[in-house]
Amino acid sequence: MRPALPEPLELAVRAVEDRKGLEVTVLDLRDVSDATDYFVIATGTSDAHVRGIAEVVQERLKEHGHRAHHIEGMRTGRWVLLDYVDFVVHVFHPETREFYQLERLWGDAPELLVSS
Repeated sequence: MRPALPEPLELAVRAVEDRKGLEVTVLDLRDVSDATDYFVIATGTSDAHVRGIAEVVQERLKEHGHRAHHIEGMRTGRWVLLDYVDFVVHVFHPETREFYQLERLWGDAPELLVSS
């Protein structure tokens, strides 16, 4: 059973899953970082898939009145970062995710959700 997530975060996770994002992980950073409360980390199968996932997240959240404060990486599609202040969505190309290993870097953060 999936833990209850704040509404905008849940919308983002569902958007990633609806667009067939892989290895979706939510890290709870509230006790380990002052920068943001959560990371959503996901993998796309290609640059176009990575961009597509990010676009669907933006569209879904915009429909509910939430706009990204900052966006990076949309042009290349290797790593797209969508900063919603309270949470950040990271959508990676597989090799880029393996290289940066955010889950390992933030190993002290509890994983609230992990899906294949």
